[in-house]
Parts: sequence; C-alpha cells; structure tokens
Amino acid sequence: MKIVQTSSTSASLVEFQLEKDESIRIEPGCMVYKDASINLVGKVNGGFFSAIGKAFLGGESFFTSVANAKQAGRIAVAPKGFGNIKVIDVSKENHWYINDGSFLACNTSVDYTCTRQKRILNSILGGTGGFFILKSKGEGELLVSGFGDLVEIYLDGSQPFQIDNGHVVCWQETLDYKMEMASGMLGFRTGEGLVNSFKGKGKVIIQTRNIQSFVDILVDYIPFPKDNKR
Repeated sequence: MKIVQTSSTSASLVEFQLEKDESIRIEPGCMVYKDASINLVGKVNGGFFSAIGKAFLGGESFFTSVANAKQAGRIAVAPKGFGNIKVIDVSKENHWYINDGSFLACNTSVDYTCTRQKRILNSILGGTGGFFILKSKGEGELLVSGFGDLVEIYLDGSQPFQIDNGHVVCWQETLDYKMEMASGMLGFRTGEGLVNSFKGKGKVIIQTRNIQSFVDILVDYIPFPKDNKR
C-alpha cells in the first residue's frame, strides 16, 4: 500500500494505491474517486454494539465504508469540509486520542474505540467526545482531518501547554489534559474561553482554524427571514 497526499493545505486529498486484497476503512461520504477494481462496501462500524457506542457516545458514524482491492487499484478520499489531512502512525507504543469528526481513514489493521473521560469537568465543558472519547487501537496508518492546516506540536513536559478547545484534533495517550479557563475566571472577558491544558511529553495535532468561530462569522452574513406580524 502506498499513500500519496496532495500539497494543498486548504483542500487536501489523499490517494491510496492498493495491492490485490489490501483494504482500508474510510469515513462514509469521503470517497472522491476509485478504480473499478476497488470494491466499496458499507459495514457496521466495528460490530453492532461498538457502532452504537461510537455513534451515540463518540460522535462518529454508525456505518463505515470498507474499500477492498480485487486487483491493484487506486482510491482517493478527502474531508467533507475545507482542510488538511495528516497521516499518523499507530502502534503498541503510539496510540492517539481523537476528537469528534476528525477520523478520515485507516488500514483495516487499525480501529478506534470509545473510552470514558478521566475527568467529569472535561465531559461537561469540553468538545472532545462528551463523557466518552475516541482512542486508537491496533497497528498501522490512521488519517485525521481538520479545518484549515494541521500543525504538529511536540510537548517536552517542562510545563503545561494550553490549546484552545476548538483547535484540538488529536493527541498522544502519553499526554494528560484537563479543561480550564484561558485566563482564570476572566477567560470569557478576554474572549478566549475554554482551553485544553496538556501535561507530559508527547504530540498534539491542531487545526489552524476553529470551525465554530467560522460559523459565527457566517451567521452575520446570512439573511434570516423576517417575522411576518399581522
């Protein structure tokens, strides 16, 4: 299997070049093109009860699409919105927590499961899966996508590191995190609000744009219909 990614940071696309009998799992609705030799089948996402957990607890799709190569061929995938794609390695020593809606594709040797959040405050205030969060398992390549470009940040563990909650895509399991105000109790006055405060050594992948902030901008330009009062 070979993975080829375009250079665009705002409208990135990834092409999988599969050998015979190789398979990948992709987010439904993300295929761009494929050879006729690639068979695409919709399946329950990891078994019935696992799929329910991922859909209702982890914010992912109940179904997943599996592409299998009957003969060598190509299949390309892209995020549903504007943004970049990052290929991350998953192994016994390198597992990741994944934010809602960030999963794009993976080898069939890789999967993700729902795991309970460590802190209740993270569950109530955070946008990272509610009371449950997605965690990778298995070994292979996993693709995540984000809004805007994707930037990898390495933390050396010397001090806590704060990242706006709307910019976090995924992070290594070696890191611990908690939700807190960007500027103490005055966080909302500074306009920053909630941040993820990470501790430990490891990598965090962030998206350079916040989709909620983008939506807030668009709302100002949407001509809402006026109420007809009689």
